[in-house]
Amino acid sequence: MKYIMIFLLIFGGLIMLNAENIYDFTMQNLNGEKVNLADYKGKVLLIVNTASKCGFTPQYEGLQKIYEKYQDQDFVILGFPANNFMNQEPGTNDEIQNFCQINYGVTFPMFSKISVRGKDIHPFYKFLTSKKTNPKHSGKITWNFNKFLIDREGNIVNRFGSRTKPESKKLIAALEKELKK
Repeated sequence: MKYIMIFLLIFGGLIMLNAENIYDFTMQNLNGEKVNLADYKGKVLLIVNTASKCGFTPQYEGLQKIYEKYQDQDFVILGFPANNFMNQEPGTNDEIQNFCQINYGVTFPMFSKISVRGKDIHPFYKFLTSKKTNPKHSGKITWNFNKFLIDREGNIVNRFGSRTKPESKKLIAALEKELKK
């Protein structure tokens, strides 16, 4: 087990070192299918680390609303469940998917549960939070529902904390600015 963890850390680090933008990553969705993030080239993205048992969980409703409003303008939300903060995402991928659909009618893409912070941080989130790859918006994920706004070229152009609601004026203004480009 120790050697597997070492291999994953080294392999993940190599992926991150070679990654130039988010399109260099392939992730697994809640159904276990591999999704190349390059499939989202040309779209404006909002990447969010989520949790089902958090005080910010009702943000799923706002996320779904803005997804429905802007999806025809090539906007996509990518949800990444994580159990890094007080075990607030303990469920399996199937349980997460059912929770999101039943309680919030989530139709935007949701991905397999990953680690967004700590020693076992997923290479994708290491890329998003690293000063080297994201000098303007780097830093550790502070809690569930941190949000990264990605432009049509795959660049991180803004970051919002957990307290920023998806339908906030600040987030919507930044989103609409990117959609006009």
